Amino acid sequence: MSTTATPSTTTAIPKRVSPARRIAFNLTARYALVLLWIVMLLALVALVPGDVSVLNAARTVFGQMTPVVFLGLGVVITMAVGEFDLSFVGIFSISAVAVPSLAVLHGWPVGLAVLAALAIALVLGAINAALIVGVGINSVVVTLGIWSLAGGLAFWLSGETTVSGLDLALATISTGRFLGLPYLFWYGVVLVAIVAYVMGATPIGRHMVFVGSNRAVAALAGIAVSRVRAGAYLVSALLAGLAGVVISIGNGGFNPASATAYLMPVFAAVFLGTVAVVPGRFNPIGMFIAAYFLITGVFGLQLLNFTGWVTEVFYGTALVVAVTVSHLLQRRVKG
Repeated sequence: MSTTATPSTTTAIPKRVSPARRIAFNLTARYALVLLWIVMLLALVALVPGDVSVLNAARTVFGQMTPVVFLGLGVVITMAVGEFDLSFVGIFSISAVAVPSLAVLHGWPVGLAVLAALAIALVLGAINAALIVGVGINSVVVTLGIWSLAGGLAFWLSGETTVSGLDLALATISTGRFLGLPYLFWYGVVLVAIVAYVMGATPIGRHMVFVGSNRAVAALAGIAVSRVRAGAYLVSALLAGLAGVVISIGNGGFNPASATAYLMPVFAAVFLGTVAVVPGRFNPIGMFIAAYFLITGVFGLQLLNFTGWVTEVFYGTALVVAVTVSHLLQRRVKG
């Protein structure tokens, strides 16, 4: 009697990753940009000649009077719902110019000039929404045109020069300090917290994610896709207008020619922010971290006497790297 040997088969059992290691990996993936930011600050302190402490360097970075966080939030909101907005630069410019132009050149009360500036921003945002969502025109074309339109009106309203003369007492609205940092920084923190809560813990935020992922599926699920898209453009315009108001009041005036300088930093911060906190998604906290990460880099270059073209190269490189990493992360998340 013969016996036939049955070949034995072995099944590879995947190794289980311990919960502690999984948590450590997730935290590292989410906050690697923060760790890199800390390393950058330490390198800055080590390389810059003189006695510069980490605390003083961080205070200087956070004390920058910049509208990048305000503008970046608007871009995060539009990108989250699958839209693209270039008009924030022009809306920011005309809103910033409107306050000193109406108050100083035309004698309007400052409060009324502020309301007019915000109204102008909302009107331009409504035009974006009507043409892109209502008519169906390409968002790049429309928002680029609105950027040019608003920027041109800003130059016309200002007489193609810097408009100043606002009461310096009003500047404390932006430049007054709390815990050693300007109010403008804390306004940004509050706005980031509000937007993060709305996007992460409310039905509106979930609708934004669904619309940004797949409009057709979102519509089948009963979500008012058009309202979500239009609302994103309106909120983005309002944030750009608010940024213009607080910057012009803080500086006592505004030069419309300076607005275009914020285009690259804002987009770099928005896309670089997708590698932090919620990898692969546009998120306000990640944008906030990325914005000050980039500001730290520019500040360090300035202290090392690198100015002018180096700053442009830095932001351009950061944008290309951020878009590439964001694309790879989004593809991985979808996969």
